Amino acid sequence: MSYELNEPRYLEELEKELSIDSVTGQYHELQAYLTEKIESLGFPVRTLHKGGILTETGSGGDPLLITAHGDTIGLMVRHINDDGTLKVCKVGGIYAFHAERENVRIHTRSGKVFTGCIQRKNASVHVTEDELMKEVANFDTNSFVVVDEDVNSPEDVRRLGIEIGDYVAVEPRFTYSGGYIKSRFIDDKALVALLTELLHDIKDGKVKPNRKIYLYIPFYEEIGHGGAVIPEDVKDFLAVDIACIGPEQTSSERKVSVFRKDSRFPYHPDMSRELEEAGKAAGADCVPDIFTPHYGTDADAALLAGFDIRHAAIGPGVRASHGYERTHIDGIRNTYKLLAQYISE
Repeated sequence: MSYELNEPRYLEELEKELSIDSVTGQYHELQAYLTEKIESLGFPVRTLHKGGILTETGSGGDPLLITAHGDTIGLMVRHINDDGTLKVCKVGGIYAFHAERENVRIHTRSGKVFTGCIQRKNASVHVTEDELMKEVANFDTNSFVVVDEDVNSPEDVRRLGIEIGDYVAVEPRFTYSGGYIKSRFIDDKALVALLTELLHDIKDGKVKPNRKIYLYIPFYEEIGHGGAVIPEDVKDFLAVDIACIGPEQTSSERKVSVFRKDSRFPYHPDMSRELEEAGKAAGADCVPDIFTPHYGTDADAALLAGFDIRHAAIGPGVRASHGYERTHIDGIRNTYKLLAQYISE
């Protein structure tokens, strides 16, 4: 059977989720949105104490947990400089050279949000020596946030309510053109949106689960412990995440990858083989791939937490991970076909 993605609905959902800032730990708004969305489809929702969403469907068999993480990389106010600019530190694997000149939103404790931009002290070509212009951007030394307010001192900034520890979210800049999805945070909101599509089709009877299935949206993947808490009866853990494109990688924006190994350890060979066979049965354009030296998924976190599970991971090929990312709707389609086939066999 061929499982088809409702592309207009999917793209509308993806753009909505991308518009909600959710730097790791900043989960409340997206969690509330997704809870309402999932409950409106008729599925029960349980939230984790630390943040995270669990829903379930189907029955019998070895319970399968499917996860796509809702948190993104971002920044936090580290220090308020004498001139009213903000020194920031990384939350997750974001690099200044990938974020320089981007617009940002600064989320204060009171709930007020201010805009700004990531800039350098020496940013103008006309008044800066070439050596300084060629320096690599670095949040520790030469890159900071300029607030879009009339501020010239730490006192001015604090009067706005901006303080150390406030989250700074980078503008995603979503666009869709010629089948290509371009945005920050395709990792992993493209796959969170895909799981909501799966729930739509389960509700409508187009996808019929073959066993008990949990869908889990964690908010701590980018710092390594999103999958550390899962239901005790889970036997198989499937992470749905991005497949990174680069030299010696087989992943493609138009294909779905079955991950065979990441920077920690190999994925379960039997479960990975089952996924490859499901991809063939569904007519999905599917390739195997290995991701080193800096890649991991929430499935790894579950194993490290001591759960006796099989684990595997799949996802569409994505360019420029943790930067301004790009994938193709074909990669999303193929991921959906494989996923729907696997839970229906």
